[in-house]
Formats: sequence, structure tokens, C-alpha cells
Amino acid sequence: MSDAGPSSRMPHAVIDQRVLFFGDSHVAGVGDPAGLGWVGRVVAASFAAGTPLTAYNLGVRAETSLQVASRWRQETRARLLPGADTRIVVSFGANDTTIDDGVAPVEAERSCGALGDILERARAIGLPALVVGPAPVDDAEQNERIHSLSAAFGEICASRAVPFVSVIEPLLASTFWCQQVADGDGAHPGAEGYDALAQLVLAGGWLDWLADGPATVHREPQATG
Repeated sequence: MSDAGPSSRMPHAVIDQRVLFFGDSHVAGVGDPAGLGWVGRVVAASFAAGTPLTAYNLGVRAETSLQVASRWRQETRARLLPGADTRIVVSFGANDTTIDDGVAPVEAERSCGALGDILERARAIGLPALVVGPAPVDDAEQNERIHSLSAAFGEICASRAVPFVSVIEPLLASTFWCQQVADGDGAHPGAEGYDALAQLVLAGGWLDWLADGPATVHREPQATG
């Protein structure tokens, strides 16, 4: 029986990189007939670039910043593994700006407080974070509020050296996004719209963020028998 050589018996180095995506229906990919949303497309692009990862899509339709802030820690805890390179992506805000009976459900100050709290707690437990700003809808007045909130989120991230990807202006300039949102339910695009959002996230330094910082290397057990 021939010996295949020592290289064939060496264990493979595996990086257990986990990314948890928290947010609202845009994170969940509502309206995409391909079932990918922007999160699925960004994850696929990561694999194609040679950066495999385990992704957890934890977007919940209609949630505000306060609701995400109230659940993210518990949902993260269940997905942590000692030694794994675990990171979080946060994206919310559009639902905070939706006027109902003349009142927005979450004031901008509270939205900013929720984001700041998430980022501070993530830093305290060693989780790198990236924030994707809220995306526009088919309502010019609401988009003004979204734009203002996105700018405030960007300042919060800058003060904490957290990467921030602003998407509202380029998406308002995207024919795919605007047309599909208008043709749909007024908030969610189809496949091409989500692809446009995914490209913005990728162009915003996604792969550099994944590569930044030390990663824990795990060794697969050698096969026996």
C-alpha cells in the first residue's frame, strides 16, 4: 500500500469566520424573488473572493432600531464560539422614520442612542462591527428623514472608528432601486435593486473589513482508519 506522503495527512487550516447581520426587512431581503437580498449577494461575493464565512441573517421585517438593540446581544450569544472570528453588521433606520398618525415611532436621538449602545457593547466583548446606513423608500419626505438619520449614524460610526457605508444617495440615483421600489410595495426592491445595494457594501470596503484584525485558526481533526 503506497504512502500518499506527509502533505496529504496534514490537517487543513480552517478559519471559522462568522458574520451576524442585524436589521430590518432590507437585511432580510424582503421582495427579492431570488431569495438572496443584499446579504446573500455579499456573502456569495465573499466566497468568490476566497473569503468563506458563516453568515447569520437576523433581519426582522418592520423592526426599528430600538427593537434590534433589544435583541441583538441575546441572539449573538447563541452564535458565539470561543476562538471563532465573529463580527456583526448592523443596518436599520427606515422604520424609525415612518410617520404613523403624525408621529415617527422612534425619535432620531433615540435611534442614534440605540446604534451607539450596540457599537459600545460590541466593542466591549471584542466583536468588530460594520454599519450599513438605511436605504431610501418611495416617499420623498421620508427620504429626507432617512438621509438625516443616515448622516447622524455616519458621525456616530466615525467617532468610534467603525466602518460605515452610506447608501441612500447612490440608491436614490439607482434606476433599478427606485423603479423596483415604486413598482413594488414602496419600500422593497427586487433582485436588481438588492444587487445595487450589495455592490455598494462591497465597494465600501467589505473584504478589507473581513480581513482586518487577527483571525483564529482552527484545525480539522485528522481522519482515522
